[in-house]
Amino acid sequence: MFLAISYNRPTFDPLATWISDGITLTNNITVGARPNGLFIDRNDIVYIANRANSVIQIWSTTNNSLIKNITTSLINPYSLFVTMNGDIYTDNGASNSRVDKWTTNGTGYITVMSVKAACYGLFIDIQNSLYCSMYDNNLVAMTSLNQNSSIWTIATGTECILPTSNALINPCGIFVDTNLNLYVADKGNNRIQKFSSSQLIGITVAGSGATNTITLNGPTGVILDSNGYLFIVDSGNHRIVGSGPNGFRCIIACSNTSGSSANQLNSPVSMSFDSYGNIFVVDRNNSRIQKFMLNSSTTVRKYLIF
Repeated sequence: MFLAISYNRPTFDPLATWISDGITLTNNITVGARPNGLFIDRNDIVYIANRANSVIQIWSTTNNSLIKNITTSLINPYSLFVTMNGDIYTDNGASNSRVDKWTTNGTGYITVMSVKAACYGLFIDIQNSLYCSMYDNNLVAMTSLNQNSSIWTIATGTECILPTSNALINPCGIFVDTNLNLYVADKGNNRIQKFSSSQLIGITVAGSGATNTITLNGPTGVILDSNGYLFIVDSGNHRIVGSGPNGFRCIIACSNTSGSSANQLNSPVSMSFDSYGNIFVVDRNNSRIQKFMLNSSTTVRKYLIF
């Protein structure tokens, strides 16, 4: 069985810009202290991993209202992924050593993957394989959801703290494109690693060790637009950077200093596009979700992988 990537991946023009002042979707009163995971589905419904209260929150972007909470069995979820049919996959690894699946309109869950630690990133590729980046174990694990087994294999990483091309240090966000290339925000090595399909040796495509890219400080998230350009959560520099035909540039919070103003971030951890090209950011140390609107002068085309 083949599934589509359910990420929103808009097509931007080369000079795309975003309004510098963000709009707060929700703050610590509702999302809790230091949230982590974020996902936006093709209907622009926002899913947030509220670690502080062990809840997955589901929000409407139409009127910025909370639709639903998922609470049963979860302890400190770090990440989540939502498929085209609405199934929700949640990290439950820190205390319960597993990844859970909540079916559409269901009230219960099943365990789909047994893990050693929390998954700081989750992703499901077009072949229905589930990936989990284990921050504390310095590896990315994977399992096929087409098989009735929660056992995983190592997609990449050596479980050792090394700066080599086959190793990771504290991996966070992950993304798998339609060619099954795996991109990893290799936080401890200050870089983004690309692992071609089924390969254990990576290529540095941004950050430390790459030429003609950009300097990164503890990146925690990476996603691709429809043209294959990278968008990176550069957590230690408190900003969002993106690539394009003219190379890398900062696009959000470009002062490189932390803060709580509308145009600042404080240790952001993850981001996602809605279908209109707006960027939502988990602004972790400000305990809020910020929405940065695409400038109206920018051309964007909605794009989903089918």
